Amino acid sequence: MVTHHLVPGSQFSDNRGTLHFFNDFDMREIVRMYIINPKDIKNIRGWQAHKKEKKWFYCSKGSFILNLIEVDNFDNPSSILVANRFILEAKKPTVLEITGGYATAFKAREIDSKLMVFSDLSLEDSKNDDYRYAIESWQADW
Repeated sequence: MVTHHLVPGSQFSDNRGTLHFFNDFDMREIVRMYIINPKDIKNIRGWQAHKKEKKWFYCSKGSFILNLIEVDNFDNPSSILVANRFILEAKKPTVLEITGGYATAFKAREIDSKLMVFSDLSLEDSKNDDYRYAIESWQADW
């Protein structure tokens, strides 16, 4: 089973502007979405994990560093888990799909960056599947 993968997008520009599109992004599982617009490039949001919830991340403006940790034990995770680092940039349209079982942490690389997050669970179901860990829990390349 694939636990995370990148869905490449593309873009088209002409005298009217630029169009970003994701023809291979299947949105049938999505039940809600939200946009994160960090106030600065210093703050790291994370670690937040879900056993079941599947999420998709898309940078619509600026860029982000996003780190993933595959959680081995949600009640007492190992401190030696290794982060998998991704860079999402608006100028390179890509959706990062992540299944349940992962903790995520991210930070903006540019002022006024925007990260769109899509979920396959309602807000109530997501709250019941939410695990939070201190940012110091694991090493990551920021």
